[in-house]
Amino acid sequence: MDVRRKNNVTVTGREDGPVVMLAHGFGCDQNLWRLVAPALAEEFRVVLFDHVGSGRSDPSAWNEERYSSLEGYAQDVLDICRELGLRDVTFVGHSVSAMIGVLAVLREPERFAKLVLLTPSPSYIDEGGYRGGFSRADIEELLESLESNYLGWSAVMAPVIMGNPDRPELGEELTNSFCRTDPRMARVFARTTFLSDNREDLAGVTVPTLVVECAHDTLAPREVGSFVRDEIAGSTLVTLDAHGHCPQLSSPGPTAEAIASFARAR
Repeated sequence: MDVRRKNNVTVTGREDGPVVMLAHGFGCDQNLWRLVAPALAEEFRVVLFDHVGSGRSDPSAWNEERYSSLEGYAQDVLDICRELGLRDVTFVGHSVSAMIGVLAVLREPERFAKLVLLTPSPSYIDEGGYRGGFSRADIEELLESLESNYLGWSAVMAPVIMGNPDRPELGEELTNSFCRTDPRMARVFARTTFLSDNREDLAGVTVPTLVVECAHDTLAPREVGSFVRDEIAGSTLVTLDAHGHCPQLSSPGPTAEAIASFARAR
C-alpha cells in the first residue's frame, strides 16, 4: 500500500532543513498542529501525517489486530521514515504518540536525532508509588462510556481534556475532531491508549529527549512529566504555563518555540 496515502502524509517547510515529524494524539489528526507547523516550517522540513483510523488516513488500511497495540502505530512511523528517506529526525509525539515515538526510537534509534514528548503519559493508571492520574476503575468506566455512546462521550470529555473553559471554542474543536473519527476504530485506539503501560520502555531511550508538560493538565498530572524525565537518562523537562492537554492549540507560540529550540540545539 502507498504509505503516503495510507497515512495522509504532508510535507511542508524547508526542503533542506532538519526534519521535524509531528504526530497527533487520540481522537485528533494532523490539523491540530496547524498553529505550530507554520512557525516550524520557517526553519525545518516538517512532516505531518494521520494515524490509520484518524483524519484522512486510508480507512481500508485499518486492522483491529495491528492497531490494538502501540507497536502497530510505531511501525507506521518507521514506514513513513523509510518511504521519505528520513534520517536525523526530531520526532514530536503528542499524548499517546509520545509513547509511539518511544517505541519507534527503540526499534531504530539510528533514524532519529531527537525525541520530543508533548504531554506524555507512559501509563494512565495509578499503581504502587506511580501516579498516572486515574484508578483502573476510572479507566474502565471511561472506556465503557466511550464504547456505549462515543459521540456523547466525546461531547463531555473533549472540553475536559482540552481545559481552558474560558475558551470554549477550543473544546468544541476537539469535540468535532473526536466526532470525525470512526467510532469502531476510535474504540480500539482508546483501549490501546488508556490501557498501555510503557513505563519500562523509557529507560531504553538513548537519543536526546525533551519532555514538555503543561502546568495544568487533567489528563497527565505533573508527577507524570517528572517520572518520564527521571526514567529517560539525560532528558530535559520543560513546563509550559498552559492549561489542558493540547498546548499546540491552547498555547501554540510557546509550544512551537520549545520544539524549535530543542530541535536546533547542537
